[in-house]
Amino acid sequence: MHMPPRPQPILAHGRKRGKEYYGDLWASFNFDGLQKWVQDCKQSEHSLEINSDMENLKTLIKEGETLLNAKNKIPTVFKIEENWYIPKVVNEPVESRPLTNITQLESSEKGSGDAEQEASKPLSDDAEVASPPQSKLWSQDKFLKEYRKFNLDLAPKLLFARGSLVELLISSNIARYAEFRSVTRVLTWLEDRLELVPCSRADVFSTHHISVVEKRMLMKLMATCVEPGSSDKEFEEYADKTFVEYLKSKKLTPNLVHYVLYAIAMATDKTPCLEGVARTQRFLNSLGRYGNTPFLWPMYGSGELPQCFCRLCAVFGGLYHLKRTADALIIKSDEGSKSQCVSIVSGNQRLATDNVIFGVGHALPQFLKNVPTQGISRGIFVTDRSILPSEKEALTLLQFPPVGGVGEPVTIIEVGPSTNACPAGLYVVHMTCKQQTSAKEDLQPVVAKLLTTDVDHQTRVSADTPTTHTEVGSSGEEGEFEKTPGVEQDLVKPQVLWCLYFNCLDTSSTDLSSNTPEKVYLCSGPELDLDFEFAVQQARDIFGKMYPDLEFLPRAPDPEDIVLEGEEENDSAETDSKPENISSAEEVPTEK
Repeated sequence: MHMPPRPQPILAHGRKRGKEYYGDLWASFNFDGLQKWVQDCKQSEHSLEINSDMENLKTLIKEGETLLNAKNKIPTVFKIEENWYIPKVVNEPVESRPLTNITQLESSEKGSGDAEQEASKPLSDDAEVASPPQSKLWSQDKFLKEYRKFNLDLAPKLLFARGSLVELLISSNIARYAEFRSVTRVLTWLEDRLELVPCSRADVFSTHHISVVEKRMLMKLMATCVEPGSSDKEFEEYADKTFVEYLKSKKLTPNLVHYVLYAIAMATDKTPCLEGVARTQRFLNSLGRYGNTPFLWPMYGSGELPQCFCRLCAVFGGLYHLKRTADALIIKSDEGSKSQCVSIVSGNQRLATDNVIFGVGHALPQFLKNVPTQGISRGIFVTDRSILPSEKEALTLLQFPPVGGVGEPVTIIEVGPSTNACPAGLYVVHMTCKQQTSAKEDLQPVVAKLLTTDVDHQTRVSADTPTTHTEVGSSGEEGEFEKTPGVEQDLVKPQVLWCLYFNCLDTSSTDLSSNTPEKVYLCSGPELDLDFEFAVQQARDIFGKMYPDLEFLPRAPDPEDIVLEGEEENDSAETDSKPENISSAEEVPTEK
């Protein structure tokens, strides 16, 4: 993530083919824009861009300077595969009957007063849950006509409510440029079905999925993990052991170990104990600030966040030149000192610069001596319904454990039309995991569990599936969805209309500074973690090297308080900080 500093805005200069968008590998696209991105990546994967003008550019350098070709690059996106699972046209549009029969389970459990507004409200005895809207048959032509209504993320991430990015958005006043929704539910995959994870204290005591004894054990563990200073004594003897070993030592049942390990800590059975505790603390500390879960999702996707920082940079004079390439770097070498970048060349012009920041995808090969061979597996799926239907649209996080105990856990984020991610009647499912082979092979076991890619699925569900309802008791807890006789389980899974698989490099653990000239800084691309902690810390580190005497992103004044160059400075422009606030599409409450 590029975070231009307010005191001295950075000239963010796109290279390669002069990109038309902000954010690079952090971007969000409508469907048409994503198609262009896919084509660019496929061309880059199989071709090397040659700068034939290097000889002519040598007239721009001075004595003691050398040119570095900025057109050479390291491919960061590869093994791309795109698939359609719907026909090109549908001659006779047919509306399917509403579909609610599914063998998975969801309770309408509620938390405390901080619970989400969208969450299902308890109903009276024998009440019927409203059926989901009738789904229509989709064709590729109909899908493509809705291209502007999609916002598809290359690197979908959530924000912890008390994470460093939320604190930075508040302290810098950049939050006014963005809107957020709270994640409404956290799911897990247990005993071959989806279950709702109790997050808050109220959730734990209201759920019927765990016994009273288990509830007490879980609450005791949560209190131990979140208590300040508890780790010094409680976890000292487990410093060289795994987190799952610690959980088992507390006599937790297998179900509780699963909840804590995969859904709360979002760890694996190999995660060290102290790291698992830190992950658990991060989850618990963010509960109750803006909703019943610890997470926020940016409206229009994660790709909105880089643009928020770009807007603030522009307010203070930062310039962005899209569709413009950097042809070369001019490096000055003095005897006895490290080489230094003094200018860039673009459009046959020499442009002086104090600092140059590259995304890792634009880095020159000589800057990265040890390029990782593997990285992240990504999948984007557009489906016709939620992975777990509910009375109202949900924003879902699911950490899917390794299938069969092998492979890597898969992080799943499902967003619907209320987040402006897709047209009405559709959902977008993002899957992310550590790369083992290719994205399709890595994600296929999870896709098979949750989704269907049967090209005839739409038609058969439309014609054959009857409507059923879920009975709700006086406690407001839903019973298990009944399976309709004669309807196979795979028929009630969400139908994938379109999907995209790709792999991208993860350079978060790569040394990005040892081989670069002075005044040249490399930013890692998106990494595997769910949140933005690594990106924020990297931005702080780079800013500290560039401007060691300046504060990192101090609070920006409100628009009416900004004094333009040439105007007499008004002493009253400096005002006290306002109370914390995060803009939200659902009026997320301000922390008291």
